Amino acid sequence: MPHRPGATREVGSSTVLLAGLRGAALVRRAGADDLRVAGGTTGGRLDEAIRPETRFQIASISKQFTAAASLLLVDQEVVSLDDHLVDILDGCPTAWKGITIHHLLCHTSGLVHWPQLPNLDLTGDVSVDELLTIFGNEPLLSEPGERYAYSSPGYVLLAHVVQKASGTPYRTFLADELFGPLAMDATFAGSAGAEPNLATPLNQGKPVRSFELDVVGMGAGDVWSTVDDLAHWDAVLESRLVLSDESRKRMFTAHATVSDEIPGVRFEGYGYGWYLADIAGHRVNFHAGDNAGFQSINAVLPDDDATFVALTNDTSADLYAIALELFAIALGGAS
Repeated sequence: MPHRPGATREVGSSTVLLAGLRGAALVRRAGADDLRVAGGTTGGRLDEAIRPETRFQIASISKQFTAAASLLLVDQEVVSLDDHLVDILDGCPTAWKGITIHHLLCHTSGLVHWPQLPNLDLTGDVSVDELLTIFGNEPLLSEPGERYAYSSPGYVLLAHVVQKASGTPYRTFLADELFGPLAMDATFAGSAGAEPNLATPLNQGKPVRSFELDVVGMGAGDVWSTVDDLAHWDAVLESRLVLSDESRKRMFTAHATVSDEIPGVRFEGYGYGWYLADIAGHRVNFHAGDNAGFQSINAVLPDDDATFVALTNDTSADLYAIALELFAIALGGAS
């Protein structure tokens, strides 16, 4: 495999180069780091070297935490997967009356995705009421439960369900019920404020405006994290310390047939916050993400006792090629 300068691989005391990465990546096998890598710079005013400890927007990987938060409330018998959205949130349009929490979790609600909302500025300020009105004014793509159609707005609504049912701001709920108890100390949700160790969103090395995370992105792409925290998250889920056995089983059950196509990936379906797939004969549970200036992937190979994570702060990065390389390393291949 050809190598280009700019990224450093750390395995014990050895150092080699990894091609094509502006960001951070980690491969963990049998509970030990096989690769921990960082390359490029954070961009922005400080423009520091990216380290494995650098925090990135993880984009749609955030949906794993939205799903977990929802399932925690199911385990606590605060809500049920069969509860209807209109019975929890005020002001829902009549067309949503058939949508359940289950439908939102596995993208079978019929709600649209961002491309079907061209007048919504994902980087701009909008009130919660305005955003929900925009969602409600768009006709459903299909009847709830009829078919899979990926919908970030559906996960925004899930975050509002968590917030309303728990009586706690969504960002605080994640911190108190997931990030804090699981010692994910570098992870938080929402706008960053003065948080340290942040990557700046870039495209071809130039800063771009971030998605708005407190309203538009809440529940759908609002979490900041590191490769270490995400690998820890994967391990905790595998150890069954977060959710009940029943909820964890539901999270990793294919509830919807996925229509997406990725070369080399045979989709088994979508669970709750996770794609379930087969890649080269290996079972892979994963989610990728794409925010303005950020790309990400978090993948677990449950039968191979391996996981890999890649986070970049440049939209122009070839995340697919990076993921393929990390997949090969996770299976024991040389880099």
